[in-house]
Amino acid sequence: MIKVDISNVWIDKSLPDLLALEKEVFHAHQVLTEGTAPGNDFLGWLNLPVEEETEEIARIRAAAKEIRENSDVFIVIGIGGSYLGPRAAIELMQGPNHNMGKGKGNPQIYYAGNTLSTRHWNELLRLLEGKDFSIAIISKSGTTTEPAIATRGLRWLLERKYGTEGAKKRTYAITDPANGALRQMANEEGWETFVIPPNVGGRYSVLTAVGLLPMAVAGIDPMEVMRGAVQAKKDYDLRSFENPVWLYAACRNMLYRDGKVIEILESFEPGFKMMGGWWQQLFGESEGKDGKGIFPVTAEFTPDLHSLGQMIQQGERNIFETMVRFDAPQQALVIGGDYKNLDGLNYLEGKTMDFVDEKAYLGTLAAHVDGGVPVITMDMGELTNEKLGEMFYFFELACGVSAYMLDVNPFNQPGVEFYKRNMFQLLGKPGYEK
Repeated sequence: MIKVDISNVWIDKSLPDLLALEKEVFHAHQVLTEGTAPGNDFLGWLNLPVEEETEEIARIRAAAKEIRENSDVFIVIGIGGSYLGPRAAIELMQGPNHNMGKGKGNPQIYYAGNTLSTRHWNELLRLLEGKDFSIAIISKSGTTTEPAIATRGLRWLLERKYGTEGAKKRTYAITDPANGALRQMANEEGWETFVIPPNVGGRYSVLTAVGLLPMAVAGIDPMEVMRGAVQAKKDYDLRSFENPVWLYAACRNMLYRDGKVIEILESFEPGFKMMGGWWQQLFGESEGKDGKGIFPVTAEFTPDLHSLGQMIQQGERNIFETMVRFDAPQQALVIGGDYKNLDGLNYLEGKTMDFVDEKAYLGTLAAHVDGGVPVITMDMGELTNEKLGEMFYFFELACGVSAYMLDVNPFNQPGVEFYKRNMFQLLGKPGYEK
């Protein structure tokens, strides 16, 4: 299980303040799992973890094998949860530079449809020059502006390069099983399709083909990820403060009610950056409504200690931190000596990089707590494919519980429609003239 340490949150609060929330967190967990609260038509993610390989996962494996064999590049088209989850998984397991040196047999993986930047599109075109590629279009509707524009462009490139029939074999759609423009398009074009269940929202979809197909293309075994999620579903059904999900959700709300309205999720692993982005969308869209919500921010340490460190240390005391730690990798890096010692580092000779990293973490933790910032720490243990599945399920469950403690619906996002409506009016989209 993930270990949640709350020993450094008691700056302005005390243990009785947390224990006073026991009935609230119990009720939030209960209404979530029993489906008796608003948003209960989007609880399909609770039962996505499976112990045995399904027909869908077998097809995901087969598609991934074909993509790996015939493509130098695999492009994931999607926005929000349609790309953040798979990208978070791949970069955490393989590093932010995982594309270096890859090709057929182990394709490079890029993302499109998450921006309207012409520079990003031009860069993607350069990356595709002379490369064989396949695409996965991820959308429930098929009409979201950013991925729909990318889909048009990439379909044209595929058809130009491989012809109509060849392009069909390199195009995969992950969408609603029956409805929506993308479902209609896939049926008419004859693309292979995978399902986003109607009762699973985008930001909770990483354990569907949305996440599992790109992971499989990257060489991450989908059933190993599922096994971690299955175990998490069992472990985190515990109804007491021995449950790390309860500790995290309750501490967040306790600190929020004390004026700590910003949470910074941090890790000392560069590969965790996109996992922070996935977490940021998960909690931001789930909690930020009705004038409520903890503002989620993500940071990478130690780099951001040289940019945000001053603000965290001595800025306004309206923040709390959640620091995520992993076990050290088996392959250690030992710091060597230098007889001149001009950099003054010979005192570290023979020490490992992980030793220094651990001391940086402990020093940062102590400094921030001394500076009046409550800090939750999470010990994830060994970073494996199973741990990946556990982390996704842990955060999704914690988000649902925490949002219900805030008395908001975790599964809608009415506010995001406002910018779209304005944009469509400015673009002259039919039906948005006024």
